[in-house]
Amino acid sequence: MRDNALAPGDHVEVELSPEGPQRADLADDLAAALDADPAAAAFFDSLAQFYRRAYLRWIDGAARRPELRAARIAEVAGLLAAGVKQRPKT
Repeated sequence: MRDNALAPGDHVEVELSPEGPQRADLADDLAAALDADPAAAAFFDSLAQFYRRAYLRWIDGAARRPELRAARIAEVAGLLAAGVKQRPKT
């Protein structure tokens, strides 16, 4: 095998971890909104990382305006609870 000092039949350890943002990595305000709505949390957990990141980028785009950030988090929680994979373009 290549230059990794392994031979066929050698035992190796592999560590698998989920890809993309996980709920443990979320900001406290968004994590609290998901914790308050189990349906939204379950749907968020089922999304591919592409969709998770899209929601997070949209929320983070309001970082300078706390009231807008809170409104976006509430909107995202509602969309996730309704099973909407991607936020509709406005």
